Amino acid sequence: MFVVLSVLTPFTVGLSFFLFGLFAMRTGFQNLAGKKMEAWMSRVTSTPVHSFWVGLIATFVLQSSGAVTVLTIGLTNAGMIPFTQTVGIILGTNLGTTVTTELVALKLESFAVPMLLIGVALWLMPRRSIRCVGLVVAGFGLIFLGIDTLKVMAKPLEQSEAFRSLFQESRHSLWIGLITGMIFTALIHSGSATTVLTMGLFSHSLLSMETALAILLGANIGTCFTAVIASFGANTASKQVAWCHTLFNVAGALLFLPFLSQLALVSAFLTDNPAMQIAHSQTVFNLVCSLAALPFAAQIGRFIQWLIPDKRRPSP
Repeated sequence: MFVVLSVLTPFTVGLSFFLFGLFAMRTGFQNLAGKKMEAWMSRVTSTPVHSFWVGLIATFVLQSSGAVTVLTIGLTNAGMIPFTQTVGIILGTNLGTTVTTELVALKLESFAVPMLLIGVALWLMPRRSIRCVGLVVAGFGLIFLGIDTLKVMAKPLEQSEAFRSLFQESRHSLWIGLITGMIFTALIHSGSATTVLTMGLFSHSLLSMETALAILLGANIGTCFTAVIASFGANTASKQVAWCHTLFNVAGALLFLPFLSQLALVSAFLTDNPAMQIAHSQTVFNLVCSLAALPFAAQIGRFIQWLIPDKRRPSP
């Protein structure tokens, strides 16, 4: 019982700090640029490459690939963006999520409290733009504070027989890691939080590199859950956006699953830092998948339209 409490308490508190920090950052960024974001997204998506950059930048600003996909669904449902222009956005969102992960991997936890205090001080200023910047800074502080809190649960986990047995099982089957990452991310609606938790467990040698990477692949799939829910009741183009994102991430995960050892070697070559290895692995995975698919964005769009046809018009 003591082990459960010593794991559950820092996990709950740390995850709450992390998610609230993401929310604060997202709110600050949205107030600074959110109103312009929708108009910008609907205007600057003329080619797959433009759409890719729109998805990447929007995901960093909104701090959520799910939020960008839901926004894209809304714009598509309103007829402001045709489905064919959204494939590049979807490819860009996957790479955009890695920016936050790379920043988190820099281990800036010692700046958590100063950033939080600076953010609160800026929030008390009269000018709206400065207050929004304060939210972003405070959000980063809360994220790093959450990471620091999550680390506390590592020691009791090392002593837990139940976790050790689960770890042994996951070493034999990467599918367990994949499904764990997918379900956990779908439940908490944050792939970044799953990645940070995985970083902590790997840094304390509680997960093998291959298992950690399998969890990351599952997290990529789990981020699509919000978009699929948002597409319920929407028009066909919106459903196509949601399922294009989902099927792309499922395909990428299944293609990479047999090559996790090679991906682990690449990340180990890039850095000796365990947290940075996880961050770089996620970046390499999403970069390879997105850049490999980008030249075929039009074909991917046509395939999704064939798979989920608009019953009001003949399939292309």
